This record gives sequence, C-alpha cells and structure tokens, in this order.
Amino acid sequence: MTDTAPRPTLEAVAARAGVSRATASRVVNGGDGVREPLVERVRRAVDELGYVPNQAARSLVTRRHDAVAVVIAEPETRVFADPFFALQLRGISKELTAHDNQLVLLLTEGRDDHARVGRYLAGGHVDGALVFSLHLDDPLPGLIRRAGVPTVFGGRPDWSDGEDGDRDPAARDTDAADRGACEGAGGGGGVMYVDSDNRDGARTAVRHLVGLGRTRVAHITGPLDQTSAADRLDGFRDVRVDADPRLVEESDFTPAGGERAMRELLDRRPDLNAVFAANDLSAAGALRVLRERGLRVPQDVAVIGFDDMLPVADQTDPPLTTVRQDIEEMGRLMARLLLSRLDHRATSAHGADTGTPAGVILPTTLIRRASA
Repeated sequence: MTDTAPRPTLEAVAARAGVSRATASRVVNGGDGVREPLVERVRRAVDELGYVPNQAARSLVTRRHDAVAVVIAEPETRVFADPFFALQLRGISKELTAHDNQLVLLLTEGRDDHARVGRYLAGGHVDGALVFSLHLDDPLPGLIRRAGVPTVFGGRPDWSDGEDGDRDPAARDTDAADRGACEGAGGGGGVMYVDSDNRDGARTAVRHLVGLGRTRVAHITGPLDQTSAADRLDGFRDVRVDADPRLVEESDFTPAGGERAMRELLDRRPDLNAVFAANDLSAAGALRVLRERGLRVPQDVAVIGFDDMLPVADQTDPPLTTVRQDIEEMGRLMARLLLSRLDHRATSAHGADTGTPAGVILPTTLIRRASA
C-alpha cells in the first residue's frame, strides 16, 4: 500500500491566494461580487494546488448538481445500433462538456424502467432532463411532470402522460395534447422542445420524386406513434393527396423494417416507381430488397431517405438521396436551451421558467445523390 497525499482543501486555496475562505468559496462556486484581481489569484491557487471542489458542498451553495439526465425512450439494443442516437448524444455531450456539466444516460426497456427513471429524476440527482424518442402512450411525460424536473424534449410533443392511454390516438386533439405536455414539463414556462421540420422535409422529398416524373410514389413510414413519423406521413400526403393506400406501409425506422415494408409494397404494387422512406436506415433496407428483386435504382425505382446520416447515406448502393436534418445540432440546441432555462430559474425571483420559447423547429434540406 502507498500513502495517499491529502486532498487540497478550500482553506489551503484561500491561504495560497491570500484571501478569506468565503472569498475563495465564492470564486470556486461561481458567485458574484469578487474583484477580478482576487478572482485571478484564487484561480491560480486552484491550479497550483490541484484543488477539486467537493460537489456535495458546492451543491449546497449553488443548488446545482451540474448534471443532466438524458432519457432515451428506447431499449439499449436500438440506441446502440442506430447512428441517429449517437449523433444526437454527441451534440448533447459537446454542449454539456463546454459548460462543465455531466451527462447521465438513462434508457427505458419497459414499464419497470419507466418507474426507475421517474424515481431517479424525482430524487434530486440532476438539475434537468433531456428526453427524446418518446412514443404516444409513453408515461415518461407524466412522470417528469410529477418529478418537477426542468426538461427539454427532442421532438414535437403530442403524447399522453399515461393517464389517458385508453384514448384513440387518432382522436387526440393535438393542441390540447401540446398544452397538457407544456403544463407538465418542469413547471412555469411551458414545454421546450427541439425538432426538425419533418412535414416540410417530406414534402420536399416527394415533390422531387414527382418532378422526376415518378407517378407511383410509395412511402415507408416510421412508427406512427411518434410525431416525427406522423409528420413525415402528413408531408407525403400533402403532395400525394390521392395516393393509393396500398402505396403506404408502416415500419419502425430500422433496416429490417425497411426490408419488410419494401417487400410488402412490391407485392401489392409491383409497378411502383419511387419510394420515400421515413429515415435512412429504412431506405437502406429498401435498397437491398429492390436489388434482390432485380430492380435498378434509380432507373426503375427512385429512392429517397430522411436524416442524411453519413455513416449510412453515402455508403448505400447507390449513394442515397435524402432529406438532411442536423441531428448533432438538435442535440446541442436541446442542451443549450436546458442550461439557459436552469440559469434563468436560478436568477429569477421565484424560480419560474418565464420568457422561454415553447419550441424550436430546425429547417431541412434535400441532399441529392445517385438514388433519385
């Protein structure tokens, strides 16, 4: 065994800097009211001694844990297989790291995990939460509301809080659902969310296919209990108002789902000549089936995806024309909005979340490659 050197204390920092312990504490914990020369002396002493603040003690002063929960409402097998989540987590991590905050990753596999996540958030371990990939009947928004944790959602909110799960989703009033979610997202200023313009992106994709002279355009959707997939289906229908219902097949945002959906579509409508897939992974699966059936892309069937995830879109055969959404920027913006909200709560008289935007919608862009 070797002796361990004692950890430098705040008192040692204060003595090295020639200031009082209270002054050293204010500097270390980000407080105001200390003259700049003293701030520099304290910071220099911290560096020289290698002082690391005690987080528990610091939390008592700042009422912040400098930790944010990232809740992904998907099983780990999906999260670690889909590059979408890696890109969004990279954006979140970059922003939190830049502000010296820790990322705590929470995944949900089933109802027991929902309860576990709810207990964790209510336990005061984190300052706020970033939540995405929610499904319509997901109980997480209700659990978050009861936990009272400031939250930013990834995706336009249109979900139940688990208390009205027996209702028909098709009968749900979107505005009412939005208002309900707003009232439960950490209190005070309404829900904050970041999303892409999924509907307009889908319209752009389908208009491009129509502009190529494709008259029998099929759509492979994502899971329609998620707003991104529902919005992309709406965008498809905006352009193809009278589309044959047999040209639409629901899928699940996975390559295997794209393969299955493409087979179903070809069996029903072998004369289709274009496909808009709701994400790049589904499009990759569709391309494999088209190749198996001896159909040339784009000569026989043009294909467009959605996301522009470069590990996927530029490595398909042929390279994939797709709708680009800036996934990493979405993650970064979610984190930025949450940190801003936390700062506002800390400085406002009553801790209320007032004056914050309800939601941010990022534009999309069509990226043309060889598939369409």
